Amino acid sequence: MEHLINQRVKNIEISGIRKFFNLVSHMDDLISFTIGQPDFPTPEHVKMAGIEAIKKDFTSYTHNAGTIELRKAACDFVEKKYDLHYKPESEVIVTMGASEAIDIAFRTILSEGAEVILPGPIYPGYEPIIRMMGAVPVHVDTQENHFRFTLELIKPYITDKTRCIVLPYPSNPTGVSLSEEELREMAAFFREKDIFILADEIYSELTFDQPHKSIASFIKEKTIVINGLSKSHSMTGWRIGFLFAPENITRHILKVHQYNVSCANSIAQKAAYEALTTGMDDAITMRKEYLARREYVYRRLISMGLAVVKPDGAFYFFIKIPDFIPLNSFDFALLLVKKSKVAVVPGSAFSDYGEGYFRLSFACSMETLKLGLDRIEQFLQDEKKITLT
Repeated sequence: MEHLINQRVKNIEISGIRKFFNLVSHMDDLISFTIGQPDFPTPEHVKMAGIEAIKKDFTSYTHNAGTIELRKAACDFVEKKYDLHYKPESEVIVTMGASEAIDIAFRTILSEGAEVILPGPIYPGYEPIIRMMGAVPVHVDTQENHFRFTLELIKPYITDKTRCIVLPYPSNPTGVSLSEEELREMAAFFREKDIFILADEIYSELTFDQPHKSIASFIKEKTIVINGLSKSHSMTGWRIGFLFAPENITRHILKVHQYNVSCANSIAQKAAYEALTTGMDDAITMRKEYLARREYVYRRLISMGLAVVKPDGAFYFFIKIPDFIPLNSFDFALLLVKKSKVAVVPGSAFSDYGEGYFRLSFACSMETLKLGLDRIEQFLQDEKKITLT
């Protein structure tokens, strides 16, 4: 019966991140710097709110958009943190993680032949959804611009078919953010264009050098903001995301969401409310630890002679494979696993513009980082000796 499967589904592949992780995860003594999973536990008070929801039988459907108390808390959170102003009754949808929010946004705004402009390299979760809609992903090479997806890079790719620009900042895999000036310039340009902006801001609470700024604060009327609790509150498995947009957009997205999942998990919604209220600043402790790890990893990578852009946020380094190793990124990562038992993600998982790089997640303990970086350093020294001989 496979010949009856939707051809667009047959043409997409499993995420390169997961593909490589699944390939090597069975190995003994493996240090994995692959998955973007915070190594902190969900805060205790958030877990207790979930337990209390079960005890009180809060296990039924909620409003399709989520409980009104959670929507109010979400709107209060982004207002206090990022100066974004949304109506809880009509301009926010509680989703099953940020991934569902991205899915329902694209399914609402894209049609056959529409073009979506994205930075390259980029997280692989966007392109398959775009293609399943019959739309066309258009990647823009950001390598020579320190991975910054600026207006000057975008302009040459805009056509009469352009429907959406994706701004995933802070970025996975590069950790780069855009400045307020860059966002203002972009907003001014797109204000007169019939083009949506999808701003994936799931790492907004994990910024190091400057507070997060959303392009929606300058051009709310055209922007769909994606956020959630997976990274900020270490709640990946709770699957709570948020989609913010003007009412004339969300009322259509809500229809897709309704027929997709009905509503987000009711128990997780109670935990999310606790996270956004009592736990509004829970990310601060994690951010301080990530910052210390960033500084340590950056020093180590530079001392190894590796070329890398220092990340502004998230918990990733996107590292150039040294020239003395003549391998593509997948074969490099495979060789690193075989020889040193350290797993990283091949850059090719993040579009063709990620080829020649590898991603390292520092969402793990200092002890693990030290051991893994020691192994990488020894691996590079050994490979360089082989090249010289």
